[in-house]
Amino acid sequence: MSTEWNDSVSVSLLRLARGAFLIPKQAALTLCFASGPVGDLILTPSTIIFQFQDGQPAQTHVAASGESVLDVALNNGIQLQHNCGGVCGCSTCHVYIDRGGDELPEISDKEEDFIDRAISPRLTSRLACQCVLPNERLELVVTIPPQHFLGH
Repeated sequence: MSTEWNDSVSVSLLRLARGAFLIPKQAALTLCFASGPVGDLILTPSTIIFQFQDGQPAQTHVAASGESVLDVALNNGIQLQHNCGGVCGCSTCHVYIDRGGDELPEISDKEEDFIDRAISPRLTSRLACQCVLPNERLELVVTIPPQHFLGH
């Protein structure tokens, strides 16, 4: 079975029991899932634009529902520290969500506590590991502060 989406990209999917799909890891990184007619899946990408305060050129990447901003960054070769392994246990993956943040899950008390310890927090500060993409098309603009520190 081949499924096509707006970016004119297609991927072969192996249909498993109960309508689940096994998706190659490389393809899973570029898909956003939404329910379609007759229980099929419609694959629609979300977009994250990464901007860098250290002067690197901006990068735009496609992302899947359920992925975190940290996952998308790391899977696309963007250096983003994550000392705790992406489990909301430090503040090293601190980023600024400049656009699209209202569509992300609400910030938890635990995440807010770690953001208070981050370097130069702002009202738009989030931990990239906690910014999980929803099941809808979304365009996020994320600014990554300089990553020159070792701790949190």
